[in-house]
Amino acid sequence: MNPLIHSLHPYPFQKLAELIEGITPNPTKPVIKLTIGEPQHDAPAVVLDTLAKSLSGISKYPSTKGELPLRESISKWAKRRFTLENLNPDTQILPVTGTREALFAITQTLVGEKQNALVVSPNPFYQIYEGAGILAGAEMHLLPCSAETDYKVNYHKVSDDVWQRCEVLFVCSPNNPSGSITTLEEYAFLIEKAKTFNFTIVADECYSEIYFGDQAPLGLLEACQILGNKDYQHCLIFQSLSKRSNMPGLRSGFVAGDASIMKPFLLYRTYQGCAMPIHHQDASIAAWDDEDHVIKNREIYTRKFDAVLDILSPVMPISKPEAGFYLWPKLTMTDEDFCTALYQEESVLVLPGSYLGRAVEGINPGSHHVRMALVAEESECVEAAKRIRDFLSRR
Repeated sequence: MNPLIHSLHPYPFQKLAELIEGITPNPTKPVIKLTIGEPQHDAPAVVLDTLAKSLSGISKYPSTKGELPLRESISKWAKRRFTLENLNPDTQILPVTGTREALFAITQTLVGEKQNALVVSPNPFYQIYEGAGILAGAEMHLLPCSAETDYKVNYHKVSDDVWQRCEVLFVCSPNNPSGSITTLEEYAFLIEKAKTFNFTIVADECYSEIYFGDQAPLGLLEACQILGNKDYQHCLIFQSLSKRSNMPGLRSGFVAGDASIMKPFLLYRTYQGCAMPIHHQDASIAAWDDEDHVIKNREIYTRKFDAVLDILSPVMPISKPEAGFYLWPKLTMTDEDFCTALYQEESVLVLPGSYLGRAVEGINPGSHHVRMALVAEESECVEAAKRIRDFLSRR
């Protein structure tokens, strides 16, 4: 057995299940889960109709590279969304079966050239970053995103010794869990470091289409375009339909960027065997080509956040994120105590923030926080907020 398997940490939801084992939620109130970021809004009808009409595609082996119409659809969407002059569907785009497996796979592709390689990640983080780095044989280097830094990474504090060893830098923008957005100035700094020290910026942008107001979050390729890096050297974006189109079960996304990286990544994936089924590709085209359902989706999230924040703001320090669908409040009690007591008294389940981070020099920047995913229907989110308000009011 690969000995690195034993270095993997339990997944946050496994730890949560162990935490609440034996605890009985309030039997007078139905359980409301705000734990998993699994959108519960309706999937767009146009996509479901296309999927149903495309089932004959199961009789064909799908190409690892994906069908050209899907890659063209993705190219057109990305150029519209990020104001790109060019994104070559033949050399700069690969459809993937969800960003989760692709984030893992790209790390296996990229790590190995440098001695004592580092995978650099924000902390807290999406745990796939860590697992991918560990199984690629790299050491993790975690950059704190704490309340003291307004939940942003201070990249200027990272030493050149770290950049020298870095092979993959994970950027999650909008960030999970805080919702913060990487700025143009930050991307300019990172791209220059990537060119100087020869590492790849991997931008996880799966929450980019859930935002509030008219200003869409900046994307990495968009930053490249503005900064004159028009071949997207050292840069990759990872996009998904799971959050944008409420289709986590379709397992559809894409990777795009530097063609010199995409070529060996395609070779790796040819052996990995994660080609997207033809009928999923047809449904994905319908999703990327339609923006109306995405606009309606943002409107639903805006209403939910406004309603929930009206209820919670008087009893806890909380604010609307820049983007994404998580609330990330700081607590006066430990996150595990908050989680277990809230579950027992109000039948509301949230995720302890410390489960999303790691302690570095004795400090876990996720501790004393909880993550609340506002993915359920508005009425259920509002009911959960009222119960949390009542829970806090008693304290």
